[in-house]
Amino acid sequence: MSYRMLLIWSFLLSCLYVPECLAGCAEVDSMTEAVVGESFLLGCISCKKREEVSASTTVDWFFKPEGEDNFTQIFHYEHPISSTLHWQFDGRLKWEGTDGSDVQIGAIMIHNVTFNDTGTYRCTIERVLDVPHERDTEHVTINKDVELSVVAVANRELTAVISEIMMYVLIVGLQLWMIGVLIYCYKKASPRTPHPHPRPESCFPMGGKSCTPRNPAHL
Repeated sequence: MSYRMLLIWSFLLSCLYVPECLAGCAEVDSMTEAVVGESFLLGCISCKKREEVSASTTVDWFFKPEGEDNFTQIFHYEHPISSTLHWQFDGRLKWEGTDGSDVQIGAIMIHNVTFNDTGTYRCTIERVLDVPHERDTEHVTINKDVELSVVAVANRELTAVISEIMMYVLIVGLQLWMIGVLIYCYKKASPRTPHPHPRPESCFPMGGKSCTPRNPAHL
């Protein structure tokens, strides 16, 4: 299951346990296993503590190959321009983060993953906050590391398995709930027909003659 699907199902499941689903930002860690020849999303989320404060943000990605000590810058984003800065990733990196200058999601997509992409990736978010009623701006720097391993065949991670199971449980639970609601509404809407009271056996006509109920006072 992809990183995006995990984000979607995490949000849907969280709606079951809170009274209201309010819009907001949640910092979810990136996946760490890519499959050779496929695309992989390097996740980087940094939520602002004060949503009402506007900001301008730049995002830089660095890469340290496995077994080496130094990071090399491979990507830079400053709205609306994104640039790939290293020949190894030329034509293979695409910006998948927030579309704007106020960035909270700094994710990038690696296309056509190779075994040489194994290593440590560092996402650096430089945020300049425009704080109201203050002369000076506030600078914030956030670093997030992702240890990426590349495999030939995808291994299903435990989180993916649990998320898929919860997805099916949620679907079945919603279907049963809808069936229960339909049955309840049908019973409420259906008219109630009064049950006829049967007459005593002695009052049924016999031989085509009318039958008059006996008066209990004459018994």
